[in-house]
Amino acid sequence: MIRPACSADLSAIAQIYEEILDQEDQRPVSYTNWQRGKYPTLDTARTALEAGTLFVGEENGTIFAAVNLNGIQLPEYDRIPWQFEAAPEQVMVIHTLVIRPSCSGRGKAREMVAFCEEEGRRQGKTVMRLDTYEGNHPANAMYPKLGYRFAGHARFLFQGFLDEILNCYEKQL
Repeated sequence: MIRPACSADLSAIAQIYEEILDQEDQRPVSYTNWQRGKYPTLDTARTALEAGTLFVGEENGTIFAAVNLNGIQLPEYDRIPWQFEAAPEQVMVIHTLVIRPSCSGRGKAREMVAFCEEEGRRQGKTVMRLDTYEGNHPANAMYPKLGYRFAGHARFLFQGFLDEILNCYEKQL
């Protein structure tokens, strides 16, 4: 089941962030380029919860995923040659989609993306956009398989401290 998050979910979401960062520590390269204690954090989830844009995937009482789903396009999106023209109010953006590492490889990311698309349609959006770190090989392989078009990449100063190249994708809803 995928549902709007509630305050009781925050610690589980923050734990997923930490589990991902723990996994990152074991790899020779980072898929996320995230920084422990800076992004994402409990406050990242709390801010999305307070905005009413945080959703969780739950199965058998366990939170297996979270996503911040809203219309906020980072300023760097202006440098991307989007193919699907849309007014800002017609765009839905996937932010900080996370899957608990112990649940990965079971189609949970696809399930969350399908939910995001349906929620976007429900809200009357016509285009879905997202960005992911250029080194995030699993995400960069998954999104095209789900019908997303690679729109371009740009240097982002994400959260004011993560200087990185992000690949941007789009899909008509």
